[in-house]
Amino acid sequence: MPILLPLMLMQASPFSPYASALPREIVEKKEDEARKRRNDSAPFTGPLPLRAESGCLLAVESDPERSAEVARKALDSAQGRERVRAGLCLGVALADLDRWAEARTVFVQARDAADPTDRLSRARLGAMAGNAALADGKAGEALGLLAPAAADAKAVNDGSLGASISLDRARALVSLGQNGEAATALADARTADPDNAQAWLLSATLSRREKKLIEAQTQIEKAAQLAPQDPEVGLEAGVIAVLGGRDEAARRSWNAVLAMGADTPSAATAKEYLAQLGPEGAPKP
Repeated sequence: MPILLPLMLMQASPFSPYASALPREIVEKKEDEARKRRNDSAPFTGPLPLRAESGCLLAVESDPERSAEVARKALDSAQGRERVRAGLCLGVALADLDRWAEARTVFVQARDAADPTDRLSRARLGAMAGNAALADGKAGEALGLLAPAAADAKAVNDGSLGASISLDRARALVSLGQNGEAATALADARTADPDNAQAWLLSATLSRREKKLIEAQTQIEKAAQLAPQDPEVGLEAGVIAVLGGRDEAARRSWNAVLAMGADTPSAATAKEYLAQLGPEGAPKP
């Protein structure tokens, strides 16, 4: 077995030479790409369309600075549901600007302004507040915000939202070193939304870290069924295969990642892994 595979195979302790932390980059990479993507049209200069959340989000994509300014002014005089919408717009704009602490505060205020019976809105805003706290490196604070959001999502039977909240809880728990609780949170995510490929991928990664390779293999196979074109799934599948002594299976997985796009960060990682694995048929290090 190669002994130099970097990143996911970095030594974490003398007793688990191939353990690595649950990679937040898997979750955050897509979020960062979406957050940093900008609309190429002219900057937003009109009034923030508070009538619908979708209009707000489009405005933020075009010009988050301007959107934050307009939403903050609207928030000063907004009442009721409009206050919730203005807070949502402002929070999204602040998050887009990486002003996570401010975004968390605004999302919490918007959540608290929502009607107590509107548990779906409260769940969504609470989840956004928790995600902002997590992005700001406040894992403990994130857990405190995500717990009531999870309860609200469960009350309205929103499995997709519940799974997303559980994934954020898992990320927070891993960052706090609470891997057992993180595994439970990931199981909750899989139960809430069995077709959530990210939940299966992160479950496989954590199982692999805990040296539960049989579970990891089952979980990564499910992730691959749900998201066959996700390069992160291919990378993790290869890592699990190497740890199981199946070098050729790893080679196939990483070559598949290269086939998805040669000029991507995932492809660069796959090339690095393949180089250390050596050519097909070569003696193992």
